[in-house]
Amino acid sequence: MQWIDIGANLVSRQFSDDLDDVLERASAAAVDRMIVTGTDGPGSAAAADLCAGAKALWSTAGVHPHHASDFTEATREELAALSARAEVVAIGECGLDFNRNYSPRDAQIRAFEEQLELAADEGLPLFLHQRDAHDTFFAMLRAAWPGLSAGAVVHCFTEGPKEAVEYLELGCHLGITGWVADERRGAALREAVLEIPADRLMLETDAPYLMPRNIEPKPETRRNEPKNLPWIARELAALRAESVEELSGSAWDVTNAFFRLP
Repeated sequence: MQWIDIGANLVSRQFSDDLDDVLERASAAAVDRMIVTGTDGPGSAAAADLCAGAKALWSTAGVHPHHASDFTEATREELAALSARAEVVAIGECGLDFNRNYSPRDAQIRAFEEQLELAADEGLPLFLHQRDAHDTFFAMLRAAWPGLSAGAVVHCFTEGPKEAVEYLELGCHLGITGWVADERRGAALREAVLEIPADRLMLETDAPYLMPRNIEPKPETRRNEPKNLPWIARELAALRAESVEELSGSAWDVTNAFFRLP
């Protein structure tokens, strides 16, 4: 089996001391390809630099809604320049987060609009973030959809069947994290994954966040790593009544095609 982690925050400070070991452990777990998440201008540049020349790493370039207040015309120019690099395969992580509102909502909306336009201009897919903002987020995405020729993946999808169907009917892909293995707060998602056709489903760890709760034996650290992606797959496959091998094959093919990986 082979796995692709579509969302790993490998330029996080949490990996600064042992990144080489993290990558080796991922490879040993058959997580053979990873997409490194960019969350602001400098972080997106660092992600692209990390992936430059690597055989198994690609990156995204974008501004997370938490950092939307810092989005300027210069930021857009920086992201446009990054999008021309071979290792950059999507615009994002971008979207709306009305849960924490680290940036004001109007700033989030403005930054999201800019990145929707950038994805359309560059012909790249979107790597999306949405939390507690579904109605506004979906309305903006739907309005922009005709220009988004490369599509979009809703990263770390955690909502229920209704929202899943709305995204799927629009044409989105959905990324599933260890949230699906969380019996405390993942009930809606565990229902929603039954609605997702195999050709729209991708897997991610969102490392170093969202450690899957089904790992045995229980890890000594709360830091998640790409090596844990197979545990997410096991939970997901069991819920969908399919084999882990089937899930591996379909997710591998879908992800490579969506991000146009060689």
